[in-house]
Formats: sequence, structure tokens, C-alpha cells
Amino acid sequence: MAKIDFVLQAVTDRFHADELRKLLSKGDCERVLVSVAFVRQDGVDALAANLKTVAKVSTFFVGIRNGVTSVQGLRRLLDLGVRLVVVDTASRAYIFHPKLFLAERKTCASLIIGSANLTFAGLHNNVEAGALLDLDLSQPDDKNLLAGLIKTFADLPARFPEHVFQVKDGAALEGLFDNGRLIDEDIAEPPPVTAYVRKGPRDTLEPMRLPRHAPPPRKRFVVKPKRQPEPKQPERPAEKAPPEPGPGFVLIWESRGLTERDLNIPKGARTHATGSMLWKKGAAEDIDQRRFFRDEAFAGLDWKTDPARPHYERCMVDFYIAVKGINCGKFTLKLSHNTRTNTATYKQRNAMTQVHWGDAHGVIARRDLLGRTMSLYRKEGAPPEFLIEID
Repeated sequence: MAKIDFVLQAVTDRFHADELRKLLSKGDCERVLVSVAFVRQDGVDALAANLKTVAKVSTFFVGIRNGVTSVQGLRRLLDLGVRLVVVDTASRAYIFHPKLFLAERKTCASLIIGSANLTFAGLHNNVEAGALLDLDLSQPDDKNLLAGLIKTFADLPARFPEHVFQVKDGAALEGLFDNGRLIDEDIAEPPPVTAYVRKGPRDTLEPMRLPRHAPPPRKRFVVKPKRQPEPKQPERPAEKAPPEPGPGFVLIWESRGLTERDLNIPKGARTHATGSMLWKKGAAEDIDQRRFFRDEAFAGLDWKTDPARPHYERCMVDFYIAVKGINCGKFTLKLSHNTRTNTATYKQRNAMTQVHWGDAHGVIARRDLLGRTMSLYRKEGAPPEFLIEID
């Protein structure tokens, strides 16, 4: 009879990455079957050492055309040597969504069925649930359960040959990407935000205080997209509010946890907010924060020398601001860049560019945003558009 256990990730001290490493590390594995909706490279990397040892007996069923599964993640699976089968429902209205991880041996099998996908957040930081089953294959019920599960997945390519098919090489992955069925992790669109600006006060709920696993270091974000996604048709127009930012926004920078200084929240009665935030390295480790924001992130803007302080360049820029999934509207904010290269600040490689919060200060200077992440997106145009998202 199967032994059953349960893991509730993030709110307990157990997490799926650790359970899967245990499942995959047991010897004499004859079959591995994985089914997930989403795959990202950081999720594969988290299990790569264990997957490599069982790659020859592993089959992965992965959903595509869902806006999450990436060409980088699937390429990483192919590099490890697994058999990769993708599932394309040909509709974003309903997607391939089952999540299970199976390791079969001669007399037993281990199975995790739950909500976790093959992404770093899904294996570590999201609140995810999973049932852990240890099957005894000498027992008819356990053996029949395993046989039925394996047959169900094995039959999918024959039942739906145009929608469930094996991908064997990088050229096939590039074809799926060119068709819009995979995303590029380096060209991430911002999460959708509510089309209408909320008129009532925003909630002040702080994020849940949960243990967090640090993701692997991020590569430098690109500024110009390699390929523009097709425009999405809005469900309804926003006639009396700033429009929801459309496709084509590219993630160019992410912060680390936001501080009182970033958000302009005074620490005490005698502390005054500066009204601005320096654009720093944040999560992108390999940028020169002295030049990146002026020369790349905010390139192509109408920068002008300040007559009163000629070592400063300034410009006015429109930013959409979305906080906790809510569109707060569009704000015209001032950017400043210190051009001096002979100062201690410059020689110490500190930040030289800042944003002045202006009318957005009331949206930004909120204690419930402490520790959250700020993402900056850019959309090419004349002039380019920008979106700041805090979540």
C-alpha cells in the first residue's frame, strides 16, 4: 500500500527542490517522468546535478504557448539529455497544467503530485502544495496506479500528434520561439496590470514574512528586444484612465529589496525625504551603474544641461507606475545624471543617475513596499516609454 506524505512549501521548512533531489538521488532508477506547465532555466539549474544522472531514462512533458515556458529552460533540458515532449493546446484560454514528478525503480516508485512547476520560485519560494507517494509495486493497486499513469502520458502523442510532440534539438526550439510559442527570458514583458486606475486608497498590506531562497545571479538585462511580440487585443478600452501598457515593454533592470531611502520614507521626525532614488546595480551584477542608466536604460531621451548646475544633465520622462498589480497611472518624472568623473563618488563606482519622485511620491513612499522589488521596463518608440512595477 502506498505511503503518503504532504509538503506545503514556504510556510513550512520543507520545499519541493529538496524533495525532488531526494526522489532523483535514489539509485537504480529505471524511469523518470515529469509533467509541468512551466519551465524556466533557473528551475532546471536547481535540479541539474540530479537530473543529469537520470537523463537517459527521463521524459519531460512541458506546456508551451503559456507566456512562461522559455526557450532557455527547454534548451537546458535538451543539454542535459532528457527526452523532451512539448504540449501545445493552441490556445491561451486553456493550457497544459498538470504537475507531477515520478521516479520508478524495480520494486517501488516515488511520485510527487502538486502545484509546483519547474521554475526556481515554484521549487523554492512560492507557497506550493505537493502529495508525496511511495508506491510498493508488489501491491496490485500501487502497480495499477503506476501503469495507468504511465500509459496516459505515453498515449498523448498518438492521440494529439499535432499538439503533443517531441522536440529533439535547438533548431526546433528556435522554430517554436519564432512562432511565438516560447518566450525569451531576457525579453520579459511586464506582468499585466489593471487597465483602469483605482480611485480608492491602495491597500497597505505588507508581504507575507516567509523564508526566501536566493535565486541564482541574473545576467545583464537587454535593452532592445530581439523580437516584438504580436499586439494583444484589450478586452475593453480604458476611456477615462491612462491605458494599460501594451506589448513590447522589455525588462531592463530589477532592484534588490527596496529600502526607506529608495522609497523616501523618513526614519524619524528629524529625517527628511530627499524626493529621489538613485538607480543602482540592483539584481544586475555586471552593469556599471555610473553609465548604464544614462547611456543605455534612458538612452534617446531629451537630456539637457542644467544651467544652474552644469555638471548635471536632466530630462522629463513619462512613467507608468504599477504597484501590487494595480495601475496607479502615468507620471511625468525628472531624471538627473551627474556627469562629473573626477569625484570620489565616481571613482568609487557609485550611482550617478537618479529619479525624482515628484507627484508619484505619495504612491512610492509607503511602508508596505519595503523589501519588495522594483522592476523597470522600456518600450522602444519616439520617445521610448517606461513602466515601473513594484511587487
